[in-house]
Amino acid sequence: MSKYQPLWEYVQRGGSKTCRLTFEEIQAIVGIPIDHSFLTYKKELTEYGYVVGKISRKEQTVIFHKIP
Repeated sequence: MSKYQPLWEYVQRGGSKTCRLTFEEIQAIVGIPIDHSFLTYKKELTEYGYVVGKISRKEQTVIFHKIP
């Protein structure tokens, strides 16, 4: 099980076309702070029907997009 699986499931359950979460919200969902490994793990999200659209370090947000 991936350490980010709870996040992928959360985004999928939401079912929206676009989902924006803060780093703090992601930490609350997965129980760990977001780190550089997120860039590697984000590829798993396609299995859940979504992709990572934009990661903003300045705003500390991640935007997820549903795959059409």
